Amino acid sequence: MRDGVDGLQNQSDQYKTQQSSPVQVSEEPSDSSHIPSASTATATASVAAITPAQLSDQARLVRVPERSPSKPNPLRWLGWGAALVTTGVVSGVLGVALSWLTPLPPTLASDTDPQLSLSDLWSKGFRYNITRPVNILVMGIDRVPDVPPDSPEVLNGRSDTMLLVQVDPEDNSINVLSIPRDTQVEIPGVGLTKINHANMLGGDSLAARVVSRNLNGVPIDRYVRVSTEAFRELVDLLGGVEVFVPQRMSYTDETQKLYIDLEQGWQNLNGDQAEQFARFRADGNGDIGRVQRQQQLIRALRDRITSPAVIPKLPEAIQLVQKYVDTNLSLEEMLALANFGVSLEQDSFRMVMLPGRFSTADEFVASYWITDSDAVDQVMQEYFQVPSITSSEERRALNHLYIAVQNASGEPQLGNQVASYLQEQGFDNVYVIQDWPDRQMQTDIIVQRGDMQGAALLENVLGLGRVVSASTGDLQSDLTIRVGEDWADRIDG
Repeated sequence: MRDGVDGLQNQSDQYKTQQSSPVQVSEEPSDSSHIPSASTATATASVAAITPAQLSDQARLVRVPERSPSKPNPLRWLGWGAALVTTGVVSGVLGVALSWLTPLPPTLASDTDPQLSLSDLWSKGFRYNITRPVNILVMGIDRVPDVPPDSPEVLNGRSDTMLLVQVDPEDNSINVLSIPRDTQVEIPGVGLTKINHANMLGGDSLAARVVSRNLNGVPIDRYVRVSTEAFRELVDLLGGVEVFVPQRMSYTDETQKLYIDLEQGWQNLNGDQAEQFARFRADGNGDIGRVQRQQQLIRALRDRITSPAVIPKLPEAIQLVQKYVDTNLSLEEMLALANFGVSLEQDSFRMVMLPGRFSTADEFVASYWITDSDAVDQVMQEYFQVPSITSSEERRALNHLYIAVQNASGEPQLGNQVASYLQEQGFDNVYVIQDWPDRQMQTDIIVQRGDMQGAALLENVLGLGRVVSASTGDLQSDLTIRVGEDWADRIDG
């Protein structure tokens, strides 16, 4: 059984070596097949040794601009940076901006304040820019039984969360693909299994190779692995996070030492409660329900971290985060990611879940998430610019999309009125689902399966609402309309 894994692992190591040195940091040859984690790495060359002339235009990932851009709003920069870091610890994207809170390697910090962070260095004029789109695989790793929390083996477990993050300087956006842990894949020598086993079997290299092979050959440039131990401590440090709990949650998992007990409604969750919210599975949707709550939590954390009250706590967050992270992002790449966050707008942060369906009991003994190849093609093209590999390239007509309507206005029958309106406009597959338990002022158009073009057209048909790029709607829908009070105002007007 191990032969197949080892074979794929060897391919992964070669792939990793090819992808791991897009930035030349010195004229001397170096072993680029391994870049130590940000928390323990020692820089091989000083930043001062890097000049634009030393970087290959074709191969480099970052560049030093000739002119320094105008000084950004520090609150906005810190907010985005910390938000991406913390969300990364929680469920993934998480790792992209981990750079903003990562202390400098010893060789760069030896002559400076020991608390100097990448944000300090950036503010002193070390400005790096991303030169091309970069894909980063971010994994939150499950607890490994009987392994001390400070052991490197804590990152050898199964991936509890897996996200593919693209940072794209061409359209100034960040796209996040949530990959359910139960996604069915085939690993040579192992056979059909769940994708969350890849890290346990072959570490970050095997995980990256498996993701690439199952997502139309998308290149994986970097990885970030985060221990789930960091999550509770970070949320507590931030003073909790405000989240709407859509239902009563009660669940116990002795193996993972997970005890869930949450009431329905808006709550300010502490670290333990936030982990309960993120990991709850007993809602009939299993791992997919978890992915939806993790995306909900990402947005809530981002809102919390942009609060001015959180800024003084960032130095302590730095010390906390560095204990739980493993990555092959170099210092220069971290600086480039930090610089990228300066101009990032909220609408430029898009999330989507890997499209698919639950397996049935007569198909497999284990429960899997079976990917929808046509829908995956569309997501990979729209979010990651990866060419289609299926024969079908036609986009489903807008009037044939499956549209779920969910009333969140507090006004009875308003959801039915919206559904009737859409049917009058020629939409064939409109259905009403159970009311959302929280009242909303504004209508949301939730892009459940990544069809941003369809969402924009639907927004135009409705004449109101906002597009929400996250897979937090009805699982059977292409788009979910969560009807707010603004629809009642339209009728009254």
